[in-house]
This record gives sequence, structure tokens and C-alpha cells, in this order.
Amino acid sequence: MKKDIWLISHSPRRAQLLRDLDLEFRIGEAHVEEIYPAGMSPEDIPVYLSKLKADAAEVPMTDDTLIITADTIVWAEGRVLGKPADAAEAYSMLRLLSGKTHQVITGVTLRSLDRSKSFYVKSDVTFRVLRDEDIHRYIRKCRPYDKAGAYGIQEWIGMVGVESVSGSFYNVMGLPTSRVYEEIREFL
Repeated sequence: MKKDIWLISHSPRRAQLLRDLDLEFRIGEAHVEEIYPAGMSPEDIPVYLSKLKADAAEVPMTDDTLIITADTIVWAEGRVLGKPADAAEAYSMLRLLSGKTHQVITGVTLRSLDRSKSFYVKSDVTFRVLRDEDIHRYIRKCRPYDKAGAYGIQEWIGMVGVESVSGSFYNVMGLPTSRVYEEIREFL
């Protein structure tokens, strides 16, 4: 795969996952307001946001350029759980997820100079019942304010709190690597 690949993301987890796929890429910027139209289905929300990011990518486009953008949401109890603003909101989100199954949906857009393709991957995550002391410890230790749903599955709370994942584990981390790799191969 010889292309000028750009990952448009501030997420260190996405960058590491792409590096782990043994792809050479650069990091680019896109400044967008992560707002979506009311009434969208949970699957359409991250796809819509990944398209916004791809369209706003601040990258010099040539025939060899491939842009990768992604957006991940946590869908629980009929609503999106975004990134918590503070410890109180993080606690509230983790309390909501405790003892239940929720969905993690990542939308991905691949874009070149003359075409684009978007898709989503969904995983079901089940948490055991979390103790308040465990929630507070995690928030204090890991400060999950940059993570949808207030948790990183690869962090302590995922190790002790997640009972099961149905679907892609890496999707829950923010990038469904297997699907992304195959889509890139087909796209090129």
C-alpha cells in the first residue's frame, strides 16, 4: 500500500492502532463542531461526523492522498454518551453503564481526491455492576474526559469492569482495525 495516508484525529489510541497495522501515515487536523442533526439513527451519527471531519481535513490533496477519519459514540439507554465535561458527568455515565449492555459505534470515512467511502462498525459491551469506589478510583486515576462514555476499555475500568464484548474489541478502543484494513486495501 503506497499512498500518502493521513489520519485526521487527535486520538493517540487511533494513531497507535493504525501504527499497529503497520501502515505509514501522517497526522492531520480538521476543525469541526461535532454536532449532528436531531433524529439520526445511532449508526448514522458517527458516520455523519466522520464525513464532516473528512470534508474539513486540512491536508494538501493530491492523486496519492488518502484521508482516514473516524468518530466513535457510546449509545446507551436511547442516547449518545459523549465525552464527559467533568468528574461528576463521568461518574453519572459510568453509573448508567454499570450492570448493562451498551453499543459502541464507530463511523469511518476514507477519502481521496476523487472519491470517498464511509461505513460503521458496532460492538456490544457489557459491564458488570460497578462499585462506586471503583468508579471514583478510575476517574481519579485515568481522568477519562477525552473518551466517549467516560471510559477506555484498554484501561483499568475495562480490565475489571467489562464482562464481555460482542464484536470488535478494537472498535471499542476507537478504530475497528480489521474492517479499516480491508476497506483501505479495497479503496486503493
